[in-house]
Amino acid sequence: MKTLQLLLLFSLMSTLTHHSAEAADRFFEMRTYTTNEGKLCDLHKRFRDHTNRLFKKHGMELVGYWTPTDKDETLVYILAYPSHEAREKSWAAFRADPDWQKVYKQSHIDADGKIVKKVDSVFLNPTDYSPIK
Repeated sequence: MKTLQLLLLFSLMSTLTHHSAEAADRFFEMRTYTTNEGKLCDLHKRFRDHTNRLFKKHGMELVGYWTPTDKDETLVYILAYPSHEAREKSWAAFRADPDWQKVYKQSHIDADGKIVKKVDSVFLNPTDYSPIK
């Protein structure tokens, strides 16, 4: 039994070390979407029902999504990638994906107009003391 526990402990330590090394190399992007008036619910629906699945399909790691308490019609989210180059490849594949193109067009039809008014993007590298590295 002691040997099994040691093997499990070693396996867990190896996995954590591996994930920590991967995480330290991640590249982050914080995106802020300002929607047209009354369209935030449509944006949430598109992310919930389609976009998140397609992001994952194209290698984007979903870190989190927030709505600011002091800004209406705004969605902020963070994605992580292995590198800036991986980010560029993921977005190119995402934009070219026929499923995304179909969803994008249909979401505007369903929302009776364009959903997003403005997109701001900020690229982030974690500090050496950041717990999210």
